[in-house]
This record gives sequence, C-alpha cells and structure tokens, in this order.
Amino acid sequence: MEQESLFNQNEKNQPLANRVRPTNLDNFVGQQQLLGPGKVLRQLIDHDQVTSMIFWGPPGVGKTTLARIIARRTKATFITFSAVTTGIKDIKKVMKQADENQQYGEKTILFLDEIHRFNKAQQDAFLPYVEKGSITLIGATTENPSFEINSALLSRTKVFVLKALTTADIKQLLQNALNDPRGFGKQQIELSDEVLTMIADFANGDARMALNTLEMAVLNGEQTDDKIVLTKEAVVQITAKKSLLYDKHGEEHYNLISALHKSMRNSDVDAAIYWLARMLEAGEDPLYVARRLVRFASEDVGMADSRALEITVAAFQACQFIGMPECTVHLTHAVTYLALAPKSNALYTAYEAAKDDALHHLSEPVPLQIRNAPTKLMKDLDYGAGYQYAHDAKDKLTTMRTMPDSLRDRHYYQPTTEGSEAKVKQRLEQIKAWHAEHDE
Repeated sequence: MEQESLFNQNEKNQPLANRVRPTNLDNFVGQQQLLGPGKVLRQLIDHDQVTSMIFWGPPGVGKTTLARIIARRTKATFITFSAVTTGIKDIKKVMKQADENQQYGEKTILFLDEIHRFNKAQQDAFLPYVEKGSITLIGATTENPSFEINSALLSRTKVFVLKALTTADIKQLLQNALNDPRGFGKQQIELSDEVLTMIADFANGDARMALNTLEMAVLNGEQTDDKIVLTKEAVVQITAKKSLLYDKHGEEHYNLISALHKSMRNSDVDAAIYWLARMLEAGEDPLYVARRLVRFASEDVGMADSRALEITVAAFQACQFIGMPECTVHLTHAVTYLALAPKSNALYTAYEAAKDDALHHLSEPVPLQIRNAPTKLMKDLDYGAGYQYAHDAKDKLTTMRTMPDSLRDRHYYQPTTEGSEAKVKQRLEQIKAWHAEHDE
C-alpha cells in the first residue's frame, strides 16, 4: 500500500519513462477518443467529478499516467494498492480510514494498478465501500475486465477502453522526451526521422517500450565532443527482436486464434499465414494450433474436401515429432491447405441440429429392429426382430427404419455443392429417391 507517494520519488535515478511522465492532460499523448474536447472522461477529470472506473488497455498506453494526473487534480486523498503486497487486513484498515474521512467530507480515491491480479476475496473487500461511496475506485488492467473482475464490482464501475498508441503518437512522445529537461532536453541528441520512426514502430503502440528503447539508444550512442549521435545501424541492433504482445491464457490468445480461424474460413491465405506466424513467434504451443486446425478441417471444410482432415492430423503428428521451430512449415502447409480448400459447414450444422433433438428427446427408445439381442430374454422381447442386413440387399439399401418414430422426418445433414461434397449430395439424393420408391 502506498499513500501520497506517487510524486515523492527521486527522479534522478528513475527510468526515462518515469521521468518524462506527463503531469497534466495538456501533455498527455493519445486517447483522444476519451480525452478530446467534450469527451466524458476529460470532463470528469477537469471538473474533479471522477467516479469509480476501470482503465482497460494494452501495456504502455497511459493507464497509470491518467491515474496520476487525476491524483494531481483531485482534492481527495489518493491511495495506491498493489495486489502482491496488499492483504485483506490492509484493505480493511484503509477502508475504515476512508469511512472516517467521508464523515468529514473528504474523498478517498483508491488506485488499483493491475486490478486483474487481485483475487476474488480482495476484490470483494472493496465492494461495500464502493457501493456506499466511501471510496472512488480506479483500476488499471491489461486483461478483459469481463473475465478478470468480479461482476458485482464491475457493475459499479465505468470501463474506459484505452487503445494502443499510433506510430505518430509514439513519435510525438519520443520527441517530447528529447526536448524535455527531465529527459534529454539538456543534452544534444542527433538522430534522423527514419531512426525515430524505427523506434516508434518497434514499440508496437507501447509508450514505455518506446522510451526505454530511446534511453538505451542514447546510452549506446556515438559520443562526440558536444553531442550524441543515434545511428541507424546502432538502433537496428537494439530493435533486432520485437517482443510480441501475447498472453497464452488471456484475451489476446483468443483474439489471435479467432483471427486465424476466420481468415482461413474467408479463404484469405495470406492473412491466415500472418496470424499463424504471430501466434508461433509469440510463443504459442504449436500443438494447440494444430488441434484447432484439426477441428477446422471438419467444421469448416468437411465433406467438401475430406483430405483436409488427413492433412491436419498429419501436421499435428509432425508437430509432436519435431516441435518448434521446425514444425512451423508443417503448420503453414496445413493452414494454406485449409484456407484454399472448398468450404462446407454442413457437418457442423448437422451435429448441432441433431444435438438439439437429442437433448429434447432423451427418452426416445432405440427401435427394436436395430437393438442387439445377446440373450434369450432379449430375443423373446423381439430385440433385433425385423432387422434387415443391407449387404444382402441388391442395392445395399433396405426399407428398415433406424430413426425413432417421432423423428422419422428429420434431416440433419444438408450437403453443399462445394468441392467433393457435390458428389456426396448426388449420392444422398439417390438414396432419398430409392426410399421414395420403395418405402411404404
């Protein structure tokens, strides 16, 4: 727990990102959809009418900075909590003090950085104080609040979505740091616009990463008598490997697999390969991807090209045999095949329709003619009576009913005319025509 200590740290030894952190909204870069003229969040902050809220967005987009700006503007006591060091006892102690402050007309703003790391018990401890207004809660999170924050607490807060910064935003932040006396404003730094753009692109929308990269580049720059030169060659070494934003168990994990799935479904092979690469280069388990491809082969390609299932199973086995990074080419093989294959979801829709009937007709008995009769009693009860062996029939078809009577007119599988399924459709129509002629 930290109270009134956000601004008491010695700036001299702080990283550049902390030293040049904006202290007011006029210097804040980005998030104009929330902080532009007339926007709700801007007005709440300007008029010191902040309510409980959650800032949700990727790293380095200004969540904590906004909280600090609010702390500077508000007349309230400002307290920050850490999920790692805060226990229920600490929370209750501060909440008691907040209750007392409220009685004297003083407001308390509680900032929970990385609120998704607070467990259910910790989050529950804040709830009654948010409800009665003893505290105004501001949470910051990189995770989807719908999944990570208790629904009761979430319903009492306003969620503001912060977006990744654009390259132009990052370049402005970098230029500000070069000019700011708290940054490199007292030094002469020489760099081209191309180098500035390289650093901005490398940051991938993350202001903190951009500023850390700039700081490293300056520390390793070519020192002359009166200036530091940041060359393209030196910056290339620093930015050689981009750290991709990815959480194997978070929302981005599901966003990327969704992007891969929908790109293949849309037959966009280039997009599909790109999303595959994004996942694998960020550290995704190749077997997870392979399992999703096996599912896709039947769900979205199906009978239009039954080889898709063979190829994806083979790709899964290849991933088991040789692992990363060699198996990337096998997954690319499967993704490319699936993206370019004819598409049919007839198997998926058939099962979903049958599942619905199965759940609503659980008590439907199996027709006697297709029951096994391993015992005499079963035979005496007519189990298997009237069974017709299709292989003995001339056309390999019989008039025997295999569907429960109440469902005899159901037709779940509706083949398309895509790829090989056109032949399947033709065969099914032949079977239906035979039954129309021979069935009573």
